[in-house]
Parts: sequence; structure tokens; C-alpha cells
Amino acid sequence: MSSKPTTRRQKYSNYLQRPDAPYYMILGSLTFLSALGLVMVLSASSVVSLQQSGSTYSIFFRQLIFFGISILAILLVSNWKPRVWEALTRYSLILSFLALCLPLVPGIKLTVNGNTNWIHFAGFTMQPSEFAKLGLILWCAGQLKKFDETVVERSAMRHVAFVLSGTIPLLLLILKGGDLGTTVIILGIVSIMLFVGGLPLRHFIFMGLAAIGGVVALVAIAPYRLHRFSAVLNPFAPSVYKLAGWQPAHSVMGLASGGFFGVGLGASRQKWGNLSEAHTDFIFAVIGEELGLLGTLVVLILFIALIYGIFRTAMQTRDLFSRYACVGIGAWMMMQVIINVGSVIGVLPVVGVTLPFISYGGSSLIANFLAIGFVLNVSRRDPRVRAAIAARKRG
Repeated sequence: MSSKPTTRRQKYSNYLQRPDAPYYMILGSLTFLSALGLVMVLSASSVVSLQQSGSTYSIFFRQLIFFGISILAILLVSNWKPRVWEALTRYSLILSFLALCLPLVPGIKLTVNGNTNWIHFAGFTMQPSEFAKLGLILWCAGQLKKFDETVVERSAMRHVAFVLSGTIPLLLLILKGGDLGTTVIILGIVSIMLFVGGLPLRHFIFMGLAAIGGVVALVAIAPYRLHRFSAVLNPFAPSVYKLAGWQPAHSVMGLASGGFFGVGLGASRQKWGNLSEAHTDFIFAVIGEELGLLGTLVVLILFIALIYGIFRTAMQTRDLFSRYACVGIGAWMMMQVIINVGSVIGVLPVVGVTLPFISYGGSSLIANFLAIGFVLNVSRRDPRVRAAIAARKRG
């Protein structure tokens, strides 16, 4: 009676232990998330697209173009030689700094929802901070590797200084644009990389208190941020409902009305003007309304598989730089999913963070694909993974 379940469990356990399992988990989850993202952008953007251009497909077609560019990007970078990544890492911090300076340039800077972290040029808009995340991760990975290989007398201050010396200038530029969401994500990425790099846990208490103090100060000097925190407690309260509470309140309404199986693909009611960012920051709410609890669980499972595959790749590689960089990319994806989903379900304040591979946005999509391309590159350089992939191709 119990032999079949036992055999099945052993089969799945043996698959997860295979060296190529993370590679295929990343590829599989990325494929399904990207396909679902295109479908949901088409559905969630149809109303606002019709209002802006007279066509329900204009935003979707732009996302399709971004997706094509992303595919070309991942095919390119996943086949780069290690020396190319090493050369890029040497200049990644400078390139990230220059990219973050662009939103300060008059004539091309663009303010969206109170944040001046966009640029507008030749009919295109871009968010440089998305690419700066990857640049900072590569630089931090190089610094942590250098610390492990060159520093003899270890101290927590020197460990932190190796990373924060380049991180703080980028954070100041991001904060100047008013982008609190990206600031929190970068702090999370750097903290996780430092933890994996061996910084003692007790030092994170002081760093955490300093970060909380900084967030409180940023909230205190900007009343609209205080409203967003108030909306977390009760978005339906009369004092915040028509202000910062509007988006989270209607997001929760959409999730609640979806039930288990949803109201049907394309049948969302909240996207008809109630969720102004339905195809970007709040696309998870549209998924919950149209595809129900089942659809949201599938999305979360796919993200868990993707992030698990990234961290497994980090653990399997023997190259320190690749390990730290993969950890940073995994932390990036994890932080972004947690903050986006948390704001949609009403447990975190809305800070304007997209859902990777699903939300509309060229900068986010291309940067995310570049990051996954790096992870696939690291995975395929592993001789055990290459052998397993070759064996699978031979049948």
C-alpha cells in the first residue's frame, strides 16, 4: 500500500539532488512566469491602454518588444566567458553611479508618482536604478571575494567597509530621487550578501536599528509616506481611503472577490479605474481577482522554485565571486517579491515595486533577465551540470 508513495518521494528527492536540478528549475519557472506575465499585462493594461491610445493592445505590444529584447539579452550574457564578467565587474560601480546620475539631468529626468528616478529620451522611458541593482551586486561580489582572499586580520568594520564604501553613494542618489522601495531592496541585498560573506549575526542588530531609524526619518520628512504607513493599518479608514489607502483597499477588494478560482481571465472589475497601477505594481491583485487564490499560489510556487534554484546554484559553485553574485541576485528577487506581494495584500506600505517577470516595464524586465542570465552562466560552467545537460540531450 505505501510502496508507491515512498517510491515517488524518493524519485522527487533524487531529482532535487541532481546537479542540474537548479538549472532546469530556473529555466522552467522563468518560462512560466514570463508567459503568465505577458498574458496578465495584456489583461491588466487593456483599460488604461484604451484610454491612452485608443487600442487595448498598445501597452501589451510594448511589453512584447521588451520581452524580445530580454530574450536576446539572456541568450547573450548566459554564454559570456568568465573574463567578460570580471571585466564588467571592475567598472560596474562606476557605470551604476553614472546611470543613477541621469535622473538628475534636466531635460531627460522624469518624475513618476513623486519619484524622480526615471529618464525620458527619444520617446522611451527607463528606470536606471533597475540596472544599478545588478551593477552593485557584481561590485559587492567582487569586494567580498577580495576581502576573503586578501584580508588577514578580520574585523566586522573592515568587512562592512569593503561593501558600504560603494553602496552608500548609490543609496544617496536613489534617495535623492525619492525611491524608498529601491532603497529598501538594496539594503536587503547588501545585508544578505554580508551575512553569507561571514559577517557575525550580532552586527546585523546595529545595522538593522540604523536602517529602521533611517526609514523612520524618511517617512517623517515626507507626509505622503506617513499616509502609506497609516494605510497599512486600515486602508478603509476615512482619513486615508481616498489618499494612500485607495490602492491597497481596492487591491484587497480584488483579491477577496476572486475567490478560489477567480472571476475569469480578463474579467477583473478593479482594473476599470480603481487600480491605477493595475498592470505594474498591482498586477498581483489582478491575478488574484481573475485567476483566484489558485492562480496566486501558482505564481508564488513558481517564484519559490526560481529563488531556490538561484540559491542552490550559489551553493554549488566553487567560485567565490559567482557565489556571492548569485546570492545577491537571489536576494534581489526575494526582496522584490516580498515587498510587492506584501503591499498588494495590505501587510506592507506601498512603495512602488514591480513583480519580477510579470509586471509591465522594460527596465525591470530586461534587468531581471540579465540577472538570471548571469545565474544560468554560472550554472553551466559547473562541469557536473554540463555533463548532466549533455546526458539529457543524448536521451
